[in-house]
Amino acid sequence: MTRTQYYVAASADGYIADRENHLDWLLQYGFEAYQDHYDSFLAEVGALAMGASTYEFVVDQGEKWAYGDLPTWVFTHRKLPRVEGAKLHFVEGPVEPHVREMLRSAGGRNLWVVGGGQLAAQFADADLLDELWLTLMPIALGGGHPVLPTTTAKDMHLQRTTHFEGGAVELRYSLRSEREVWPE
Repeated sequence: MTRTQYYVAASADGYIADRENHLDWLLQYGFEAYQDHYDSFLAEVGALAMGASTYEFVVDQGEKWAYGDLPTWVFTHRKLPRVEGAKLHFVEGPVEPHVREMLRSAGGRNLWVVGGGQLAAQFADADLLDELWLTLMPIALGGGHPVLPTTTAKDMHLQRTTHFEGGAVELRYSLRSEREVWPE
């Protein structure tokens, strides 16, 4: 069953980027302790939805496109450079008109809302977000860009926790009590 998942790391006080929109605080932890867990998650992903700032961050890393041939929808209001070999769809506006196509493209696997918080909040506010996979890092930023700045309250049901070396904890929440069937 295809799930729409927001898989994200945040500070212990709930921010995905600092006040200057930087991720240095997160990158200091490295990824070795999380790699197997991430690889298992990514193996179940068939398509991605990504905000423009997240896309720019990925592109600015100057490395090979990290998501292989996964179809990726980039939500933006401006012209962004294309990554050679990536299956990119640049779109703007609300997420609802694009969800069915994203889910069909996922081919029965999951849709990963890569970031950022504003984009994930659009999915949540439209009742299109099934799960939040939130890895809390052992640091407080005191401000920045929030994990999920929704406009309405959202009930979440804790499904699982995962503890990592160094003090990080992943909290896996379901945002739906009942699941409607996504289109094939």
